[in-house]
Amino acid sequence: MAAPYKVRCFLLGHEKDVRSVAPAFFPDGSFVSGSRDVTARLWAPNESNCQFTEAHVMSGHSNFISSVTVMPPSDQYPQGLIMTGSNDNSILAFTLESPQPVFKLTGHDDTVCALAAGRFGTLLSGSWDNTAKVWLNQKCVMTLKGHEQAVWAVAIMPEQGLMLTGSADKTVKMWRAARCENTFKGHSDCVRGLAVLSAAEFLSCSNDATVRRWLITGECVHTYSGHTNFVYSIAALPNGQDFVTTGEDRTLRIWKDGECAQTITHPATSVWAVCTLSNGDIVTGASDGVVRVFTKDPARTAAEETQKAFEEEVAASSIPSQVGDVKIEDLPGKEVLIEPGTREGQTKLVREGPRAMVYQWSMAESKWVKVGDVVGASGGSQETSGKTLYEGKEYDYVFVVDVEEGKPPLKLPYNVTEDPWFAAQNFIHKNNLSQAFLDQVAGFIIENTKSVTFSQQSAGSYSDPFTGGGRYVPGTAEGSTGVSSDPFTGGGRYVPGASQPQGPAPQSGSDPFTGAGSYRPSNGQTSSVAGGDMGNSLDNQYFPKTAFLSFDQANTQAIMSKLKEFNSSLSSEHAVEESSLAQLSVFLESGSPTAAQLELLWQLLHWPSGNVFPALDVLRLAIRSEEVNQHFCNQKDGPQFLNHLLVLGGGDEAPAANQMLVLRVICNAFKNKPGEKLMNLNREKIGKLLGICQKTSNKNVHIALSSVLLNFAISLHPTEDVEAKAMVLSTAADVAESVKDEESQFRLLVCLGTLVSQDPNSKALAKSLDLGQFAKKLTHKRGKVGDCASLVWNALQ
Repeated sequence: MAAPYKVRCFLLGHEKDVRSVAPAFFPDGSFVSGSRDVTARLWAPNESNCQFTEAHVMSGHSNFISSVTVMPPSDQYPQGLIMTGSNDNSILAFTLESPQPVFKLTGHDDTVCALAAGRFGTLLSGSWDNTAKVWLNQKCVMTLKGHEQAVWAVAIMPEQGLMLTGSADKTVKMWRAARCENTFKGHSDCVRGLAVLSAAEFLSCSNDATVRRWLITGECVHTYSGHTNFVYSIAALPNGQDFVTTGEDRTLRIWKDGECAQTITHPATSVWAVCTLSNGDIVTGASDGVVRVFTKDPARTAAEETQKAFEEEVAASSIPSQVGDVKIEDLPGKEVLIEPGTREGQTKLVREGPRAMVYQWSMAESKWVKVGDVVGASGGSQETSGKTLYEGKEYDYVFVVDVEEGKPPLKLPYNVTEDPWFAAQNFIHKNNLSQAFLDQVAGFIIENTKSVTFSQQSAGSYSDPFTGGGRYVPGTAEGSTGVSSDPFTGGGRYVPGASQPQGPAPQSGSDPFTGAGSYRPSNGQTSSVAGGDMGNSLDNQYFPKTAFLSFDQANTQAIMSKLKEFNSSLSSEHAVEESSLAQLSVFLESGSPTAAQLELLWQLLHWPSGNVFPALDVLRLAIRSEEVNQHFCNQKDGPQFLNHLLVLGGGDEAPAANQMLVLRVICNAFKNKPGEKLMNLNREKIGKLLGICQKTSNKNVHIALSSVLLNFAISLHPTEDVEAKAMVLSTAADVAESVKDEESQFRLLVCLGTLVSQDPNSKALAKSLDLGQFAKKLTHKRGKVGDCASLVWNALQ
């Protein structure tokens, strides 16, 4: 059996609960702790003994510190940055030289309860506002939305370019850039912690008292049971397979080879946090404000008297427990301890005189160890945690309030550190109550909590105000709800305006896919990013690109022939007059559409999915015209127009021809300002369409998809919109895994090069998304793809 973990040292300094611990980069072997005393502390190991010294105290938050992590060293911060998240909704950054923050990150709307540091300066945060955010160079570059309740845990898998979030909605989500790629379901309560084991596996711990081991493909390959209450925190050991956990059952548990190999009980109600150091030592933070370090290295083990003092402190501690109808006189005596335990951490309740004692079996010591005496309590696991959970968040009180006779009661959450009027206002807004109840609700909170003062170990309380005259019944809820309608049905249906734009005739040319009089959407790659083969020259003629791409080639005669063919076979609901189609032919030849022609085009765009592609091809040509672009993409009508395009290209089982042509329409829309503005305002929607279209194996869809991304890059390159660029980069990272055609890869490379040119923020984010590896894999290719890939690879170094 491997050597057991023993006490290395106890670290006193925090005045209240230690809620988070994390290893630091400098000094070597150090770590950081964050506390409800509103400070974070850096602990550095002593060279002369096994102790640690408090090397740095950091303050600046206005409320509890809930999370800590340490950013890797960089050119600007060679010793790294200590990051702290707080109940004041902000994140602060500290250097080792300054006790005051060097900068502050704001953007979350509630407690920042989880932090994880990535490569190249990226930071991932999780919050009670149900979101996670990605930060780079002091800016939020991505917001991950999808969880229904608080995001309690975050982790980064850098080798895969993946991010993980765990939530009070009982799920774990896996994100590649801003897109959720998988949702892991299995826990029956809040997910509280995450730990990455390898590029293919991770662990999650939960309030359901279990730990689960997951493959990134979605399978739960093992469930670990052993804790008897909430599991708050989890960390992997340096070997990448074993791990440690802490929880509300007062224990630190060391898991080896799939089993709980050792249980270390703490003399505290809650062991909130755990982390591991590079030497294998384990650090815990607990509700008694003490940081504890455990080691299995005899050279770092504390003296025997310290070990014994710790055991005695544990044995003397009281364990709140719901003993129910168990009578002390009915409990067995110490003679029951003669029989050995069957597993690590097994507990027995034993009578010692008038008191009930708890003993725990230690496999390492092969004996029963006294871990405390039991004191009766009316609570359960929530009460002993010092907080009540409501919608995934912690509160000192959650009152049950009867709103109206015959209707379900409402929950009124409140923390004693809150302003009662603020809590009352939130309650009113959330439940659509009359504003007239503000003083009454606030007064109720004050009256029912007036004897409470906040202290380090204030017990949580779940109070019911129904008793006596204190029962609170506000008046009938007053509120209204807005109603939105579908703009494409009934009176809300969009019809183009009556303007008569004038403009140049759309260009036309031969279609390499027409033959024997047949028409298919043009698949020619007529829009080249850069011409010629550069051979071995690495002179950069590729990026940053400044002129938008467009798809110009067409065979108008074949387009009209296909329109007439479809029109003759459609029902009267969709068919139009033959003479009307002839007018559309005039428009294609002249480039000067009338209002009637534009209305006809809109009507054709509502043909069935299998027949609409020639109308989309007409739109692809027409949208290049300034007048047509303004007509469809203006501020009033543009959103409805784009929504319809997205339905045509992203609907269930949309044909590849529709996907390709919708993407080409979007690409050509960039040629004029109204279209460029409309596309940028709807980047997120278009990004979802790209995610759908990348799943096809059709290379022409991929070429159109890469062209859309390149036009976004061209549009954003002169701007300082970091979040917009991050979205395009993250989508490009996703698409890079799917495209195999060289023209698609080339356009994606030019997109990437354009975004990172003279932009350190985009460069850092591209590196964190591993886009450099995408470029590197293509450097061996001949011609423009290999040359451009080499330039992008060099630009990212």
